[in-house]
Amino acid sequence: MGMVLAVNGKGGTGKTTVASLMISHIASRGRGSILAVDADPNYTLASAFGMRLEHTMVGVIDETSLKKANIPGGMSKDRFIALRVQESIVEGDDFDLLAMGRPEGPGCYCYVNNVLRDILSNVMSGYDFLVIDNAAGMEHISRRTERVIDRFVLVSDYSIIGVRSCGQIYSLAKELGIKIGRAFLIVNKCSGTLEPLAKEIESSGIELAGAIDYNEELVCLSVANRSIRELKDAGPRDSMAKIMEKILL
Repeated sequence: MGMVLAVNGKGGTGKTTVASLMISHIASRGRGSILAVDADPNYTLASAFGMRLEHTMVGVIDETSLKKANIPGGMSKDRFIALRVQESIVEGDDFDLLAMGRPEGPGCYCYVNNVLRDILSNVMSGYDFLVIDNAAGMEHISRRTERVIDRFVLVSDYSIIGVRSCGQIYSLAKELGIKIGRAFLIVNKCSGTLEPLAKEIESSGIELAGAIDYNEELVCLSVANRSIRELKDAGPRDSMAKIMEKILL
């Protein structure tokens, strides 16, 4: 498997927007093949690129459980699900996308996360980059969905609370023994200098990758559920280009 980049942060920080800018940057530079994994139950990453999802991992698992007769003889349920999930990957012009979906009922997250772990470890070894847009907060970190993260990207908004939340998520990941190559902080929706956040950033122990200024056009695209490909203002892309120079070193 290629480089694993996991994006996380508390809700409302714009982590999916940041993840989509990261994917767009890698794709535009022709650095290699990309698999984007939307591990957020709300699976909004596809909408950020105007892509249509036919299936999610959860949908495949639910359908398989309801129609066990469809499993070929001699094939295990887990193997059949892995094959079906691979078939559910949406192939785009410059990257592929796999969505986790929203589990229903108690205990479903554990099984889905186990399936996701197996697929990330085995089936997707042919990609140069794996970009994972995690659920807000500590859901996937606490369940150790990713055991090895080459670049752990924590997204904060322009607030001390946002930076502190990133620090807590990072600390939890280390406590759980997740192997992290390097961790980076991106301050999103920035509306001033980073001086008021400097002490909190330092105490978080996370390397600052940079900031992305508040951008009205990005907000409007998100509210209207339109693709980030429609973004005309070069500002966010330029900021991400500088950030990715640090992250991909």
